[in-house]
Amino acid sequence: MPEGDTVYRAARHLNDALEGATVTTWDIRVPAFATSDLTGERIDEVVSRGKHLLHRVGDYSLHTHLKMEGTWHLYRPGSAWKRPAFQARALVGSADWLSVGFELGVVELIARSDESTVVGHLGPDLLGEGWDAAEAIARLESVPERPTAVALLDQRNLAGLGNVYANELCFLRGILPTHPIGDTDAVALVALSHRLILANRDRVERTTTGDTRPGRQTWVYGRGGKPCRRCGTRIRSGSLGPTQTQQRDTFWCPRCQR
Repeated sequence: MPEGDTVYRAARHLNDALEGATVTTWDIRVPAFATSDLTGERIDEVVSRGKHLLHRVGDYSLHTHLKMEGTWHLYRPGSAWKRPAFQARALVGSADWLSVGFELGVVELIARSDESTVVGHLGPDLLGEGWDAAEAIARLESVPERPTAVALLDQRNLAGLGNVYANELCFLRGILPTHPIGDTDAVALVALSHRLILANRDRVERTTTGDTRPGRQTWVYGRGGKPCRRCGTRIRSGSLGPTQTQQRDTFWCPRCQR
């Protein structure tokens, strides 16, 4: 699943192309909103909120979430698409640019005044202008028995972290993913979360090691069975989550993380 830095970059690129333009193409290819038409309206901005993306157009917001497979592309009108047309779920275009959302997990059109119904539950946005570290810490510590990785992935605590970051943060802080969040230094963990995602905000190739070369970008994530980059111990892997459908892959070094 794309993480908050990926969604942030997508929103920024879309906003750079569409902000202030008039809608000339509006095609929402999901049944509930297929008859909507905002042609002629002004695109005020495109913004991210955690892993959610909002096209604010006139009195409405097009709310989308990439989930596992989604992506937004920008094209010049009439140019060839890089993905097949049947995967397109939303098209929002101006005279100069066409934004196409492919395989989006969530697509819905709501009144801008109702945005809180879709993003109001989120915790502080790690890449938002109103980032509030103290609030994020308080939310994490409110359920002290939760496993650290599960608490970090809960978007109600802090918005923007995905499974890559959750695993890497646990390694960097020397914490097992299963360790109760209440027994960790949540202040240091939140501070590192913010620094790490901010450092990757403008990178196409995310890295937590400082090395952007293929195969060298992570400490433990995706490296089950391989030697730890610090101590050489074989990286272990498993799954963790509150329910079967919410379980995520976990990776850890049994020596570096105690």
